Amino acid sequence: MALIDDIKRTYSGSSMLMRIIFINIAVFVLIRVLALGSWMVSGDATSLLQWVAVPGDLWLLLKRPWTLVTYMFTHAGLLHILFNMLWLYWMGRIFMEFFSSKHLTGLYLLGGWGGAALYLLAAILLPRLAGGPAGMLIGSSAAVIAIVVAVAVYVPDYKIGLLFLGEVAIKWVAIVTVAIAVLSLDGINSGGNIAHIGGALVGAWFALRIKQGRDITRPLNAAIDAIVGLFNGRSWSFPRANHGNSRQQQWSRPSGKTSGNPSGQQSRPAARPNRPADEVSEQELDAILDKIKAAGYDALTDEERDKLFKVSRRR
Repeated sequence: MALIDDIKRTYSGSSMLMRIIFINIAVFVLIRVLALGSWMVSGDATSLLQWVAVPGDLWLLLKRPWTLVTYMFTHAGLLHILFNMLWLYWMGRIFMEFFSSKHLTGLYLLGGWGGAALYLLAAILLPRLAGGPAGMLIGSSAAVIAIVVAVAVYVPDYKIGLLFLGEVAIKWVAIVTVAIAVLSLDGINSGGNIAHIGGALVGAWFALRIKQGRDITRPLNAAIDAIVGLFNGRSWSFPRANHGNSRQQQWSRPSGKTSGNPSGQQSRPAARPNRPADEVSEQELDAILDKIKAAGYDALTDEERDKLFKVSRRR
């Protein structure tokens, strides 16, 4: 039981990004253990996947609606989950520099559903391309690619270091990723590549709407808030967006040109003498942003939220 308690403590103290990764790993281990038991009893270790993967048959999907959620947390093999989780961790950390944990959760789910929607549309219009009625969709790739493309559209010139290539603008990483999916539509994983394109479209939509001061994850997070509130009696409050400034939301650290500055942070001006009483100092702002990063927006006091709103409105 000590091991279980340690896992619970680690999970509860982790960021939302790590929680999503932990859930994927836990589901993978559970499926593999159950598959091993199924193989020992019946000699078939793959039948379990059909109960968690999105089927290519719409009528079958109506009988298994939960697969629209379970499929994006399930992986078919070790290399499958290893690549996706490394990809998610790497790009998810960059995503969290500009957005909140709730944006990450909402976009992960919406990206997965976008991939499933395009896959199902292909199953209707191009059944051979989607693998036919016997085809299945499984894996978190569509959700992860949504996060990759969202970052690339929001800060296209953000530099990341790549082995043998050095610093590369993140927009080229996203372009190459989507191009590979498009050029591989006639391959053995055509259904998966269709889902990748669907996830990429959702990621681009998210970033473009954020730049316009709108958040497409807000309704989903409000629904999650209501569901969580039913079980624990607490509200999972969502930070208010500063729609008056289409280029920066109030919960984001202001970013400057990323060329030559991979962190995306601006150099801070020197403190001004005789500042107004309601002006927030750079030290106070840093403390508030560090608190958000460590414990989330909900950990802020009303006074800290008011200060953050004032800074966002002024900038």
